[in-house]
Amino acid sequence: MHNMEISWAFRELADLLEFEGEDFFKIRAYRRAAKVIAGLDEPVEKLYRQGRLGKVPGIGKNILAKTGELIEKGEMAKLQELRRKWPPTIPEVMALPGIGPKRARFLYEQLGVASLDGLEEAAREKKIRALKGMGVKTEQEILRSIELVRSRAGRILLPLARELAREMADCVREAPGVFQVHVAGEIRRWEEIVEEILLVAAAEEPEPVLNVLAAHRRVREVLVRERDRIRVHTWWGVPVELRVAAPGGYGAALLLATGSREHIRRLMEYARERGLAEDRAAAGPAQEERAGMFAAWAGNITLQPAGASTGKNAYWKAAISPDRHPVQNTDPLAPVPGAPLPPEEEEIYRRLGLWPVPPELREDREELEAAARGEPPRLLEVGDIKGDLHVHSDWSDGANSILQMVKRAREKGYRYLAITDHSRSLGVARGLSLERLQEQHRLIRELNESEEDFRILTGTEVDILARGGLDFPDEVLAETDVVVASVHSGFRQDRDTLTRRVLEAVENEHVDIIAHPTGRLLGEREAYDLDVERVIEAAAKHNKILEINSSPDRLDLNAHYARLARDHGVKLAINTDAHDLRRLDEMIYGVAVARRAWLGPEDVLNTMDLPDLLKLLGRK
Repeated sequence: MHNMEISWAFRELADLLEFEGEDFFKIRAYRRAAKVIAGLDEPVEKLYRQGRLGKVPGIGKNILAKTGELIEKGEMAKLQELRRKWPPTIPEVMALPGIGPKRARFLYEQLGVASLDGLEEAAREKKIRALKGMGVKTEQEILRSIELVRSRAGRILLPLARELAREMADCVREAPGVFQVHVAGEIRRWEEIVEEILLVAAAEEPEPVLNVLAAHRRVREVLVRERDRIRVHTWWGVPVELRVAAPGGYGAALLLATGSREHIRRLMEYARERGLAEDRAAAGPAQEERAGMFAAWAGNITLQPAGASTGKNAYWKAAISPDRHPVQNTDPLAPVPGAPLPPEEEEIYRRLGLWPVPPELREDREELEAAARGEPPRLLEVGDIKGDLHVHSDWSDGANSILQMVKRAREKGYRYLAITDHSRSLGVARGLSLERLQEQHRLIRELNESEEDFRILTGTEVDILARGGLDFPDEVLAETDVVVASVHSGFRQDRDTLTRRVLEAVENEHVDIIAHPTGRLLGEREAYDLDVERVIEAAAKHNKILEINSSPDRLDLNAHYARLARDHGVKLAINTDAHDLRRLDEMIYGVAVARRAWLGPEDVLNTMDLPDLLKLLGRK
């Protein structure tokens, strides 16, 4: 059982207990356990079987026992009891933005609402506005939230999609006769929201490979099955498609399965224009037929290792070991943005007179025009990042100490790390008082005395207050290495008010970075009504940094605004906003956004060496 599944179970248990009105401290313990388990580096099952799970902070005897139930029996008795006690659709009401367990219980008691359909009906019949503490505005927000949730049904965030895709791909590549497997489509393009998981496998006989996926434990039903393709629906609510290509056509199949529809259409046009594929456009062939013609041409491109025999499948046959599993069977997921392309796929672009287009750019946004001229751009890579300028410790709502965060940062090869705990107004996140902030900064300065080749930067994530202004006085911010300013309240203010608040922060001489500028939470909360263009223009004028928040549920700024900021001469900082050690690894998602925005190392603040960084920030 995956860590994330165990974490979900404890989160659901906490929600249902809160729905019942259970003891606050018990609920908080389960929520903390869910957060701790989601942030663990090692599999929970491994820690449990080795007797080490009980030593993890936040995992007491009760939680350890319930985790054992999940691992040994596949279910938790208390959770099953609550699921039987209450309507099965109650969790979808609780999960609706702005509702939560307490309000869901109130609606259930007052109106008998136990599902989204029931909630929508009550809102449309104007029953909710009559309830105490609700009103017309709340009723309208509920309807908007229901519409948002339904429009995103079956869509999951990129990290979860990657986790599921890896599991499926690892299973497929153990099928008889499989030479290679890659994850393609939206995941390979590092899109923030994924609607389907697309796998491409190379094998001479498709049927045994398709059988393996059809029998996978995650598969709920088979939707489509053809000679070399299968599409299934999973219990996780997202479809998975597997395409099996003959080894000689694997590069073409992977290319066709990776780019957006428009990117592939343009590639076909390039092939026809250069006489490299038969032009039947006048006859009006369907997209699938054109793709087949393109694949037939591209499938003839094969590469051969030195000394290999000739022939269409020579490259693959030379790589196959006696048990028919290839030496080249590597990680099916691109582990980081910018991972090398398979040589067969790269060669297709070169035969078309193009430099190989990275998967993140294959969206038909002028990437082919750029690929037809000049040298390829030097896009940002994970290895370019020299530090993280927005992380949290256990001084506020983080799970780990400053030293633990620093140790992990050093392991990642970073040269600096900014500790930016929340400011005093954010009580829910245990924001630091002025005295606690100054105490923390004294500690950091003491710790730096023993650091020879690493710098811990004093910092704060200071709230941009709902009434305007910042949560700490200027004289305190002036003594802080990195000041990150962000909005955590007043999300529903009108456009002018919100924009004016952020602009005031941009204009403050002591603010360095505006964090997660639009405030969105993917799948949960839309961006607040901010004039981002005005903020970008102000950042350019006042030499301020805008953040690409790497947290996969934010990815804020998105690629569109990140590129617009770059075009205005604004530097970006790519930060994880990590609240635990594991989330420091989420830097890859921010780098992927930067690559999709065509950013290079020179566009990103935290690719700089420490002296240059401090000089730019104006700190001693």
